[in-house]
Amino acid sequence: MTETTQTAQNGRRKRTELAAFLRSRRERVTPADVGMPPGPRRRTPGLRREEVAQLAGVGVTWYTWLEQGRPINVSVQVLDAVARSLRLDEAEWAHLYRLAEVPDPGVAGLCVDLPEDMQGILDGLSPKPASVVNGRSDVLAWNDAYAAVFPQLVQAPDGCRNSLWAAFTLPDCCNPLGNMETEAALHVAVFRYRYSSHLNEPRWRDLVRRLSEASPRFAQLWATQDVALPGPRIKVFQSPAAGEIKTRTTSFDATADHDMRMVVYTPADEDSAKRIDWLLHNPQEAAGAICHQVAGRACDRA
Repeated sequence: MTETTQTAQNGRRKRTELAAFLRSRRERVTPADVGMPPGPRRRTPGLRREEVAQLAGVGVTWYTWLEQGRPINVSVQVLDAVARSLRLDEAEWAHLYRLAEVPDPGVAGLCVDLPEDMQGILDGLSPKPASVVNGRSDVLAWNDAYAAVFPQLVQAPDGCRNSLWAAFTLPDCCNPLGNMETEAALHVAVFRYRYSSHLNEPRWRDLVRRLSEASPRFAQLWATQDVALPGPRIKVFQSPAAGEIKTRTTSFDATADHDMRMVVYTPADEDSAKRIDWLLHNPQEAAGAICHQVAGRACDRA
């Protein structure tokens, strides 16, 4: 494949994603939300294309072509008007910029190696579990407390330590996430926010494909086109050996590449701190409690 052909193919992928995203956001906004009369009977509850065009101050044909994913020129001003009309939040706004290939200063830069002192920093944070992950949710480095709480991940083969894969594919007996019912949608929405910067990268597309094939829940949530900004929140983990562990997560940029970040898990209560401490001092029992299924399912490569 020539470079020209590859560039054209990458452009088509982004336009396809842009079209799906715009349709999903338009269908979410009702006329009442933007102060418009309901009008005649609608096939869908959301806005019509001509209504979005009217709100954004653009031509109906131009907006239709944009939503159809046609290769048209898009200015910052016009894209902002469309974003306001569709009532996009900050994460969705940035996502729209990436898909439309409009320069956005918030987009992450180059991927670089971890600093040589990173492991020492991680070790110094123990007994708080801490790891370094990339935007794709690959776990790149960790301390002993993290290994004690997440033996499912650190025992996976090199190149297969991915927390998103673990969350959506591991059986209940050894799935580290204890609140998937409430967290699954947010996990996928945050991942889509990062994914929009990497649409042309085969490893990212391959992960989405494999997750969609392996997890009906992921496939369903991915199809919603929802996007959310990453941020600190309460995460509940389930250790087969120690029980429920509640933590507050805090992330820090680990390098100049904003996709590479250190995640620190602070116990949210005294019981959780005691359970982490027990796991830290009983690593063999912690590791021995995980299912035998983990090794085979840690990374279902295609």
